[in-house]
Amino acid sequence: MKLFRYSLLILATGAVLFSSCRKIDTSDWPDIPVKPTPQLNDGDYTVKDGKISEKVLRNYLSRAITEAEFATKGTADDERMLLNVGAKFVGRAMYTWNGEKIFNNETTFNSAKAKIERMHAQDPDIIFQAAVFECVGKQVEQIKIPDWVFKAFGKEPEDRTFKFDNIRDENGVNVGQWGANTCVPDMSREEAQMWFYYAACRYMEIGCEAIHCGQVKLECSMGDKDNYYEGLSNMLRLVREAARTKARRGFVLMDGHCAGIVVDNQHLLDFGAYPLRAKEVPDAGYYKAELMKGYIDSIIGKTRTAVTPSGWKGRIPYILEFDNFGTSTHVGKAADDYYVWGMDEISWFGCLTDSQEQEFVREAVAYMNDTDPIGYIEMPGLRGAVFTNSNGYANYRCNTKSDACPQGRNLENTIKELWK
Repeated sequence: MKLFRYSLLILATGAVLFSSCRKIDTSDWPDIPVKPTPQLNDGDYTVKDGKISEKVLRNYLSRAITEAEFATKGTADDERMLLNVGAKFVGRAMYTWNGEKIFNNETTFNSAKAKIERMHAQDPDIIFQAAVFECVGKQVEQIKIPDWVFKAFGKEPEDRTFKFDNIRDENGVNVGQWGANTCVPDMSREEAQMWFYYAACRYMEIGCEAIHCGQVKLECSMGDKDNYYEGLSNMLRLVREAARTKARRGFVLMDGHCAGIVVDNQHLLDFGAYPLRAKEVPDAGYYKAELMKGYIDSIIGKTRTAVTPSGWKGRIPYILEFDNFGTSTHVGKAADDYYVWGMDEISWFGCLTDSQEQEFVREAVAYMNDTDPIGYIEMPGLRGAVFTNSNGYANYRCNTKSDACPQGRNLENTIKELWK
């Protein structure tokens, strides 16, 4: 868990830029007036020729659950829970934050691959998502760049590791953003693109079929946005090309921490992802909160219509996650800010009773179905939290409480019921 990851982000007002007939839609415009058609999950998870239809993509996202670092830290009971509830999109299953040396640990990667293969043997349709975040540290200089990375970028192979100074902004913007010896990778720089490409390919090789790219607008704010997202577009294109041979079904889903990015009427990402942005309800008598379209920077209703990477035209669907980023100076107080009752979203959620958690999830799903049914609640499965719960466990787990999972919060059956 990384404290204050998102609270430091300054959100910019969107704009339309014209140059040489090119247009950027930054997806920060006012709400979309057309409400999409609700869709019932018909059990179709078919992908073909590297493409995914709108129906199938929405089927997947309607069964999304955050299971942070499942591939490296998930337990046998976590495996049981995912299969029991019928999860089809397992978010954040593997990633690193300022710990790039993990890519040199073949034992860890082999173990993660074995776990994902074990799950696919029981349900071959499940998509596991990895993440390449907006944080790169000095450990990246311990990772040797394979020849296949150089070749993908049309370069002659070199015998060297990644260079931190080639990934960060040349002028020092966002250097030290996440602590000493860290930076936000500058997507306009080729080595930053190479790093994302390398990490995405390594994750695809162990069975992941989705890559979350973190705060892509922050990564593109140091020049790439002004260049019509050419660096981001190039990286995404190369990852999708690599998926044809490296991914288990020849395709990969790419998303970022935003409502999407549109250039020349083309969606760069397959879907959007964002925090819940739940609003406190001060007079409820407990730490109650609810979803509200238009609250702060919520993306509810804000994804744009354009041609998707799979070729169909429409608004891209999105997921709302229980984010984690730390606590504020006003824990326990309502302030109408990025925190919920002064806490990040998963820590706030974990402070509720089991019945209050179940009530919020039911109300959130009903609200999205009524307000913007291409937006889906990514259920809280396994997630790092700031506060320990009554059992003394910091990690939130939705699992039914048992001897196998004494820290379980008994949300599992509610998720299963909602997904039937």
